[in-house]
Amino acid sequence: MSKLKHIVLVIAAVLTSLAGVRAQQAPIFTNYTNSYAYINPGFAGLSEGVNLLGLYRQQWAGFIENPEVNGMTPTTFLLTGDMPIRALGGGISFSVMNDQLGFENNTNVGLGYAYHIDLGGGTLGIGVSASLLNRAVDFSKLKPGDGSDPLISQMSQESSMLFDASAGLFFQIPESFYIGVSGINLFETTNRAMGSNETGASFTTDRTLYLVAGFPFLFESMPAFKFTPSVSVMSDIASTQLNAGIKITYNDAFSLGVNYRPQESIGLSVGLAIRDFVLIYAYDINTMGYSIPGSHEIALSYCFKLDLDKTPRDYRSVRYL
Repeated sequence: MSKLKHIVLVIAAVLTSLAGVRAQQAPIFTNYTNSYAYINPGFAGLSEGVNLLGLYRQQWAGFIENPEVNGMTPTTFLLTGDMPIRALGGGISFSVMNDQLGFENNTNVGLGYAYHIDLGGGTLGIGVSASLLNRAVDFSKLKPGDGSDPLISQMSQESSMLFDASAGLFFQIPESFYIGVSGINLFETTNRAMGSNETGASFTTDRTLYLVAGFPFLFESMPAFKFTPSVSVMSDIASTQLNAGIKITYNDAFSLGVNYRPQESIGLSVGLAIRDFVLIYAYDINTMGYSIPGSHEIALSYCFKLDLDKTPRDYRSVRYL
């Protein structure tokens, strides 16, 4: 069974890496509610403060198949920031992500802008962003069954720079409801490796569509507790991934959460807020079988509230049940 487990993991990682030379689904996070500035440009500036987030995820933690390849476990680092800019009528955002899986290493840098429309009870953010992706694959680490394969034997590390754009809509009623739809890497740009000929690798960005929603609410009998159910659906058309979860926050200081990813994992999270900092740790328990190791994820966010003049709004909060 142990050998079978390793075979399954190696096949999954290698296929994911090789698929990435053409196209692959974007990384997915258990703390997906913290990654909106990356997946939806329309979110920029809606929180009316300066927000910074650093998130690190290690999937299949502890699995090492080949020390020379530094393991096969996918790892992702994400850094995002956003803030409102009154002079621009909206907000700006940035993101930096490094994603390593198998023999592939991707670094993405993005910059976005969102225009805000006041709809009375809520605000609609209409956003666009541009990104530059460096995608690289080290073919020298591939160990083909036929060592005489002339194509692979001539390839070493190849990379390409790819430009793409994203767009999104994000609507929220503060403390009551939010929903967002977006698409990243809409052009699905394709380019050959730098300096390669017709037999060289071809790289493509990952067009991915998102739908996210959440509904924070309170019970009158338990005012110290806030319940926030949320859902995230991401799809590259070929495959679709669902996340459904709920987070319980006590006095805006401590939080516990659970997330379910069908046919893959159950994620548990715990969070602590100290002043303007929030630290969240999540662990995914794999449900795929074969004793596949779990995944670790840690996120640290900082929010500096800005003193902005707000337009008076008249709406009835629906968060109290």
